[in-house]
Amino acid sequence: MSKLRIEHRTVYMYRNPVTLGRHRLVVRPREGHDVRIEGMSIEIKPTHRLVWARDVYSNSVAIVDFLEPAARLEVCSTVTVVRTIPFPKQESHQPILVGFPVEYDALEAPIAGVYQSLSYPDDLVDVQLWLQQFPELTSADDVESRLLALCFLISKQTKYQRRYSKGVQTPAQTIKLRSGSCRDAATLMMDAVRSLGLAARFASGYLDCPASAAGRAAMHAWTEVYLPILGWRGFDPTLGEATSLKHIVVGVSHHPRGVMPVSGTFIGASSDFIEMIADVKIETF
Repeated sequence: MSKLRIEHRTVYMYRNPVTLGRHRLVVRPREGHDVRIEGMSIEIKPTHRLVWARDVYSNSVAIVDFLEPAARLEVCSTVTVVRTIPFPKQESHQPILVGFPVEYDALEAPIAGVYQSLSYPDDLVDVQLWLQQFPELTSADDVESRLLALCFLISKQTKYQRRYSKGVQTPAQTIKLRSGSCRDAATLMMDAVRSLGLAARFASGYLDCPASAAGRAAMHAWTEVYLPILGWRGFDPTLGEATSLKHIVVGVSHHPRGVMPVSGTFIGASSDFIEMIADVKIETF
């Protein structure tokens, strides 16, 4: 068992006071058998009203309405989480091998179908042609081994590039550029997996790593794939490995847009916007 203190700060700065529209915050980690929230506080400036809700993906979402114009918007979330090994203890699931193609249970198939739909259907041909170049991805007898091979391939082929610009690259763009942010790599893997007929979703959260310990990290992103019996399995194509306890999930969605940590609007001239600053610091107890 280990305990983490996660500080996540986001600041938007404007040249003149602007009217801030409703904002949506996805900054509270998802709890489960391996992660428990011990305490959380959130500070937001300027003056506001806040209510918590759960969205269709069961993410905890804060809805914020601002009560005054401002030239600076600041959101600072501090959360303490306790991590444990998978309940009741770590057991190998090696005897459970899921074959290919995957067949989902009739009760789960309607939900799985939502996560099988491509986020970028116009890129399907490019993704398929790219996958066909790597026959080793189809050599494994079980799906999980294929997914790990795909995860490693994307990590090897995609040079990491930290980007502050909005949105994600499409899968075809990432394949062509051979570079991208963690969210670009996660989006590529998500749609590549879907093109093989599997259910996959986009996951956003925190990564317990040297950069976060130094207070210079950002939100991280990876892919989760739903497999019969095994459930949602995480794969980090930026690192080229399966997810572990160092990955703290905050939000999941069928599309990258669904889990932006801070999203909203403002009324003012586009030239009023100066910059956005975001940083994450994680301390281990």
